[in-house]
Amino acid sequence: MTDNSLKSALTEAVKNAMKAKEMDKVKVLRNVQAAIKQIEIDEQVELDDKAVLAILQKQIKQRQESLQIYQTNGREDLAAQESFEIQIISQFLPAQLDESALNDIIAATISQLNADGMKDMGKVMNAVKEQTVGQADPAIISALVKKALTA
Repeated sequence: MTDNSLKSALTEAVKNAMKAKEMDKVKVLRNVQAAIKQIEIDEQVELDDKAVLAILQKQIKQRQESLQIYQTNGREDLAAQESFEIQIISQFLPAQLDESALNDIIAATISQLNADGMKDMGKVMNAVKEQTVGQADPAIISALVKKALTA
């Protein structure tokens, strides 16, 4: 079994945070590691970087949803914690693609799959998400694919 780079980077970040006595950061990183390990145990597989990126994105999405709820309810203390956790986890994601780059990928995918209209939305979404793991919010991708297929 070989260790891969993202999991190694997370482990290294935990060590560095512990040395610096940044226990809040350690807690966030350990929670992420636990989520990865849980999936590996449940599915009895060694996750690659692509799968780890998907988990990181899911972790961020969960925190963004919580952040919105906390802000709506005036819980700035909890909102600040969620923002902190999003910031820590985001450090492990690749650079985010801008809308122009996403539109180029979507156009190429639609052409490649000969997609025609909304009936092919799922097919196009799966292909685009596969190409952009960790580089774009699936909700943004969905909106752009929908726009491209209805144009």
